[in-house]
Amino acid sequence: MSSSLTVTSLSFSWPDGTPVFDGLDAAFGPGRTGLVGTNGSGKSTLLKLVAGELTPTDGAVRVAGEVGYLPQNVTLDTALRVDEALGIAAKRAALHAIEAGDAAEEHFEALGDDWDVEERALATLGELGLGHLGLDRSVGEVSGGESVLLRLAALLLGRPEVLLLDEPTNNLDLYARRRLYAAVTSWPGVLIVVSHDRELLDLVDQIADLRAGEITWYGGNFTAYEEALAVEQEAAERMVRVAEADLRKQKRELADAQVKLARRKRYGQKMWDSKREPKIVMGARKRAAQESAGKHRIMHEEKLAEARERLDEAVEAVRDDDEIRVDLPYTAVPPGRDVLTLRELELTYGARVEGAFELRGPERVALVGRNGAGKTTLLRTIAGELEPVAGEARAHVPLRFLPQRLDVLDEELTVAENVARFAPDATNNRVRARLARFLFRGAHADQKAGTLSGGERFRAALAALMLAEPAPQLLLLDEPTNNLDMASVRQLTTALESYEGALVVASHDLPFLQSLGITRWLLLEEGELKETGLQALEDPA
Repeated sequence: MSSSLTVTSLSFSWPDGTPVFDGLDAAFGPGRTGLVGTNGSGKSTLLKLVAGELTPTDGAVRVAGEVGYLPQNVTLDTALRVDEALGIAAKRAALHAIEAGDAAEEHFEALGDDWDVEERALATLGELGLGHLGLDRSVGEVSGGESVLLRLAALLLGRPEVLLLDEPTNNLDLYARRRLYAAVTSWPGVLIVVSHDRELLDLVDQIADLRAGEITWYGGNFTAYEEALAVEQEAAERMVRVAEADLRKQKRELADAQVKLARRKRYGQKMWDSKREPKIVMGARKRAAQESAGKHRIMHEEKLAEARERLDEAVEAVRDDDEIRVDLPYTAVPPGRDVLTLRELELTYGARVEGAFELRGPERVALVGRNGAGKTTLLRTIAGELEPVAGEARAHVPLRFLPQRLDVLDEELTVAENVARFAPDATNNRVRARLARFLFRGAHADQKAGTLSGGERFRAALAALMLAEPAPQLLLLDEPTNNLDMASVRQLTTALESYEGALVVASHDLPFLQSLGITRWLLLEEGELKETGLQALEDPA
């Protein structure tokens, strides 16, 4: 019997009543499936329902075979040995007892037919780059990335028919990712993977797009999915334009009809007032005119309503995935590494930093102060755009600066060309693939920077800096939420969640700063830079 997974009329709601699925139907056969969708669409929830970690409100999950599940956040008991974490400790003990001459029946029952359990375990560890661990080592000695691979090794040894992976490349370095890719490629049964790792998703056989509680299927890997989606969206946007034109036409026709009816009414009233026809004839003419006018008006109003409905349907088909999805592993800064040094710094316009200020590791610093306090001057001095009057401002890592005016873009170049300026060694395909994560897909990447809206311009500037090569390990942002709508602020916050370097943000927007996970608050006041806290800013008293 081939392995398979089926969900039928699956419904699930959180305890507070928030619905996630309502009658979901889906079937997964042998092969590799990439499960994609926006954050909050229910991808991880679906995997937990299949794995039995959550119970459906209604409906059923049917699996032919065993299920292996790798959760997004792997935690292993540090007191365990590696063989215990792999789930083979009992079989291994039975094997050793039999080899030592103990022929007790319980040892044979515990071991079953798995006589090569140790060889298989060591081979699996070796395939995943964990051959150095050994089976007797403590789990407490392994790194976070090794914990993920160790949990995966346990699943592979269990030989489940259905394997569920939720963001498996989290905490994995490049080498470990290659090991994971190889394991995924060779998987023989049903495999469902949720990931933001494009390279991993390009190894799958099909994409399941989870959206609004329903799954849409696309054959091929993630690249093929994006191409198909771009074609769909272009067609959907054309339908919106057609529907908008039709709506305008129906509005015009209704207005024209109303003008004509008003003229007829005025003419009829004039005839009535002048008594040019017998009263009975004029009465019949008036009733017929009213009846005709009513039918005419109803017909045009129905056409207008139908045009509005077609437009609503067309707009609904156009996706509004306004979330930036980006992976920036090369921006990572190790804890404790020197990032920025300010020493006895005196700026133009009078602001100063007395003594020495050090920024180390991936700290997230909020720079606050009144307008005119010198925040922009300080950032421009750190970025090298302004020379200090005295002292030193020295960055120890690659940095990028996003000014308020967003003038990092060349107005005459396209979005893709602007990004390519900052990453000259990147191929065109790589630039476009990464731009898609910043919501510039297909023809949108070929728009000139000078034609972009405010939100689009901001996204393009942010993409150019964050995708720059070498990757910026210090990012300076000057009032980034100025003139941004809520959707654009959410996009910025999401993008910065993926940024692993040091961050200095000058802003008055405290909720936005809080959403960034700020670790240090610096106040520039009366020409001096000093440490402060969020509470002091919220309650100056």
